[in-house]
Formats: sequence, C-alpha cells, structure tokens
Amino acid sequence: MIVKNDSDRENLREAGHILADVLLATAKLVKLGVNAAELDLAAEKMIRERGGLPAFLNYKPAGAAYPFPAALCVSINDEVVHGIPTEDKVVMDGDIVMLDLGVSYNGFFSDAAYTVIAGKGDARGRELVAASREALAEALKVVRHGAHVGDIGAAIERVARKYKFTIAEDLGGHSLGKTVHEKPFIPNEGKAGEGEMLVEGLVLAIEPIFCEGKPQVVLGADLWTYTTRDGLRSAEFEQTIIVTRDGCEILTTF
Repeated sequence: MIVKNDSDRENLREAGHILADVLLATAKLVKLGVNAAELDLAAEKMIRERGGLPAFLNYKPAGAAYPFPAALCVSINDEVVHGIPTEDKVVMDGDIVMLDLGVSYNGFFSDAAYTVIAGKGDARGRELVAASREALAEALKVVRHGAHVGDIGAAIERVARKYKFTIAEDLGGHSLGKTVHEKPFIPNEGKAGEGEMLVEGLVLAIEPIFCEGKPQVVLGADLWTYTTRDGLRSAEFEQTIIVTRDGCEILTTF
C-alpha cells in the first residue's frame, strides 16, 4: 500500500500503536511453564480491548491448506515462522520464543514480531536474538524514498555475516496496509542499489530472520509452521513502517 492521505496514515498509526502495545505486553507474559495457547488468548483479548481486530485469526493466504487458527504466531527454537500456539507447546528454560502478531484497525493492517528468551539462556542464543534485532535496526537505516529493496537485504546480510549467522531461506518482509500481505516481497539478502525502488508512502513490514545453523527451512505437518531443516534455532524481529522522503516512520515502535 502507498499512503495517500492523512486519514490512511492515522489509521495505520493506530493499528501500529495497538500492535506494539499488545506485543510488548504479551512478551512480558513469556515465562517458564506458560503455554503458547495462553499467550495467544491474552494477545487476542488485549487487541480487542484496544479496539482492534486480530489480523491473523482465520487468515487464509493463497496456497494455505486452511485458515490460521489463532491471533498470535508462537515459534519456539527451531520453529522459524507461523508457529501455531497450542496448549502442549510449553515454554521451557532457555527457549527462544518468537511472537508474531498482526492487527487490523478500521481496515488497515500492521505486522510485527518480537523474540525473547525464557530464563537466562545460553551465550549463542542471546547473540542470535541480539543479532536479529540489530539487523532490523540496520535495515531501517537504509530505508528512504529512492532507495532499493536490495539495500535492505544488503544491510541485513552484513549483520548476519558479522555474527556468523545464516538467513532463513525464501522468507522475508513484504508490503501491507489494506491487506495482511501485499507486494513487493522484501528479501533479507540482496545487493545495494538493486531491486524495486522504494517510494514515499509505501508501507512495509521488514523482518530479518536469522538461523544459527543452515538456512534451509521445511514446512511442518500442521501445514503452517516452518522449522529449520537441521533443527537448530532461529530468531526474528519485525516492524511495520512507512517510507518517508528522508527515512521511515516506524508504526510499531517497541
């Protein structure tokens, strides 16, 4: 989506504000022994209390076998994205827990993800989480009118190489605004100056996803959850932004 008026912008801002508020509150609920279904119910309740709607609940993109059955994606350790929050998915000490949430407000959409570690975790796990968050920050620095999609991917790649992590294969960011997912796709790797040009007003979800092992991912038996092929861990951070003349406006400020 390209924002064309103040009304669109204000609706997107409110969708982003609700999402950021709920996502951080949900992240604080991640503790030893909590199950993913509890996190999902809490997130949905908070979204509705704030006047929004859960964008992922019953969402069925092209190619999906069935609609997503929850408001919140909860992906733990080797689960890369789209983890279904079930009661038997219980958070254990040291787990890397990625929460991915979408909000609809007056027909406008926001999307963000946040990763936390339950308990202290280990040094490499903490580095994985910190690196994925740093990659998001570096990617946002290169966004502006006239930049290119490849600039975003190149910035993310530099951080991955710095910490010796890999980038989850075939997954990345996207445009959004009037629907949950819109074109263009935003790869998490690329060459600076290449790819589609970014224009002022374009709404994007940028989401670097790092793996501590190999980058290949596989679709699980539930036909939604992607996991790392080698069983090693991953982490992701994501924010929704609007491209501006000189940078970007972050709608889902953590």
